[in-house]
Amino acid sequence: MDELLKHSDFVVLTCAYSPEMKELINKETLSKMKRNAVLINTSRGALINQDDLYAALSSGQIRAAGLDVTMPEPLPPDNPLFSLSNCVILPHIGSATERARTEMLHIAEDGILGVLDGPKLPQHLRVV
Repeated sequence: MDELLKHSDFVVLTCAYSPEMKELINKETLSKMKRNAVLINTSRGALINQDDLYAALSSGQIRAAGLDVTMPEPLPPDNPLFSLSNCVILPHIGSATERARTEMLHIAEDGILGVLDGPKLPQHLRVV
């Protein structure tokens, strides 16, 4: 990951969250990113230490950030990230496209029908 951070213009978080992934992006990892790098998070807010992100954005350590998820959600209106012109924060609406919502509907539909038709769930569903 260090090499990716060192050479990437864009770092996009699309990974699942687990306790081991908490604050994957922090002071240490942000310091390895290029000064012109843009960080985008569409996964889970807990993947980023937001205090460290604020410091990196404020100091110019990285160029910008785009957050569709935060910790907590929604962020309090007085959160300092809102004061930064190089940080765009969306209210967790990254999946609010017609295509994404239609696909979500089909996945839910397949799951419901799979349960009603018998004990076997569709293959793309996984019970954890």
